[in-house]
Amino acid sequence: MRKLASSALAALLLLPLAAAAQTAWPAKPIRMLVGSPPGGPSDIVTRLFAEHLSQRLKQPVTVENRPGVGNSLAAGVVAKGEADGYTLVVSPDTVVTVNPLVYTKLNFDARTELVNVSILAHFTQMLVCGAGKNIQTVADLVARAKATRMNYASGGPGVPGHLAAEMFLQSADVTMQHIPYRGPAPATLAVLSGEADCGFLATPTVLPHVKAGKLSALAVSSREPSPLAPEVPTLAKALNQPTLDVSFKLVLQAARGTPAPVVAELERAAVDIMKKPEVRARLQASDLVSIGGSSQEAEAVMKAETARWEPVVKRLEIKAD
Repeated sequence: MRKLASSALAALLLLPLAAAAQTAWPAKPIRMLVGSPPGGPSDIVTRLFAEHLSQRLKQPVTVENRPGVGNSLAAGVVAKGEADGYTLVVSPDTVVTVNPLVYTKLNFDARTELVNVSILAHFTQMLVCGAGKNIQTVADLVARAKATRMNYASGGPGVPGHLAAEMFLQSADVTMQHIPYRGPAPATLAVLSGEADCGFLATPTVLPHVKAGKLSALAVSSREPSPLAPEVPTLAKALNQPTLDVSFKLVLQAARGTPAPVVAELERAAVDIMKKPEVRARLQASDLVSIGGSSQEAEAVMKAETARWEPVVKRLEIKAD
C-alpha cells in the first residue's frame, strides 16, 4: 500500500511537468510551406505572415515553396506530417473546396486531414486579354466569343483563375475553350504571346504587363474595385450582376490533430498580425485584403465555399491526375 501511495504521489508531482512540456510550443523553428511559386498571392501573404510570426514567437519561421498539383503538393506534406504545429501551410481555399473533386490521385483528404486555423487574406483575379486582340471591355469579349471560337488560359484545372473564368462564362452565357498550364507564370506568358486569347490571373502578376500596354485589363473578379487599378471595372458591374463576387481565400492550415493550445496560439497570432496597419498596407499594395480570424470561422467559410464550388466542378466534370 505504501509503495502504491508513493507511486501515486510521484505521478501527481510529475503532472505539472508534463503539462508544461505540452505547452512549451514553440521550442524549435517552424516551417511554412507554400503550394505555389514565389511572387504569387500565397507566397506574398506567407512570407509577410512568417516574418511577423517569427518576431512574435521568438523562433525562426522559414518559408518553402512546393508548387504543384493545384497547391495540393504542399498541403499534402503538412497533412501527412507530424501534428505538432511545427510544419504549416498557407493554401488557397480551392485546396479544400475543389481539389478533392478534381485530382484523382491525391494521397490525402484536405477536408479531414487539415485543420483550417485562420483565413489570412483574400484575393481576386483580373480578366486580361492580349493587347493585340483589340478587346478593351467585357462587352467586347462577350461579343467576340459569341461570334468566333476563343480560348482562355489558367494555371491549371480547378485553380482560382479557372473557376473565375467559368463563373464569368456562365454569367455571360458564352463559351470559351479552357487551356490549362502548369502554373500562373506560363499561363501569363501564353496570353502575352497570343497563344491564348485571355485569362483570369492574379492582379499582381498581370498588372505590370497591363501598365506596359502588353495586356488589356477588362475586369476584376471581386465585388469591389482593385485599389491597384481602380479604373478597371468589377465583373459584377460589367455584367450588370451586382451580387457577383468571385474572390478566394488564403488559409493557414495545420495537420488535423495538432494540439488545441497550439491551434489557439496560431489563431491569436493570425488575428493580431493580420490586423496590423503595416501588414494591411503591404498586402493592399499587392491587391490583397488582410483578414485574420478564428479557426471556427475558417472552418465555416470552407464549408460554405465547398457548397458554392462543388456544383460548378461537377457540372464541368473537371478532372486531373
